[in-house]
Amino acid sequence: MRLAILTDIHANKEAFLAVLADLEGRAVDKIVLLGDLVGYGPDPEYCTDKAADLVAKGAIAVRGNHDEAILRRDPTFSKSALTALDWTRPRLTAAQAAFLGSLPMQADLEDVMFVHASPQDPGGWIYVDSRTKAVGALRATQARVIFCGHVHRPQLYAMDRSGQVNDLVIPFGQDLPLIASRRWVAVVGAVGQPRDGNPAAGYALYDQARAEMAFRRVPYDAGATATKIRQCGLPESLALRVLSGGAS
Repeated sequence: MRLAILTDIHANKEAFLAVLADLEGRAVDKIVLLGDLVGYGPDPEYCTDKAADLVAKGAIAVRGNHDEAILRRDPTFSKSALTALDWTRPRLTAAQAAFLGSLPMQADLEDVMFVHASPQDPGGWIYVDSRTKAVGALRATQARVIFCGHVHRPQLYAMDRSGQVNDLVIPFGQDLPLIASRRWVAVVGAVGQPRDGNPAAGYALYDQARAEMAFRRVPYDAGATATKIRQCGLPESLALRVLSGGAS
């Protein structure tokens, strides 16, 4: 099965549509959404409805911390995140909020696990942003490959038979063999709000039969998204993030 794995769409319609357009002709069998459909961006209604439509057509989707915060406000979020979520919440219908709340915390497909943050504690929203965090994720499950988001920066970790974990350099757009003698954690990046200095939307492809994956980047009209963020009265820092691919 050939999978397209998207995460952290964050109510960015332009980025979401650009990735879906990039998937056309790529012989994808199933789309996987790793959470955070909403938050930060100006189009939560569209992105929630589009995700629900994809799930109705067979996509897998799991819950992110921003999706969770639609139903349960979390005061530990940053000021800009809380502002965006407080702006988002009244714009969603009861059905849209219920869809976000119905998403599972994790999902499995054969030897692959999908989770927004870490299987070590899916509801604890751990950032898998180091070798140590990757070890914790791998020890929490028997899955050979874990796909997660939450970090907004793509990264790939491999554990060898001795238990040693290394982080690997990512060549974008190239097929990477996930060899059977290792276990893997792939942090996919972000569709709607990358934070690695590259504003292009990020996602991953995974071919289960060939055990190969590729990280992809798709340019989109980030200026249009930034303009809408400003028109909605959301924090300027959120507009600057989509324009720069930065962590501001």
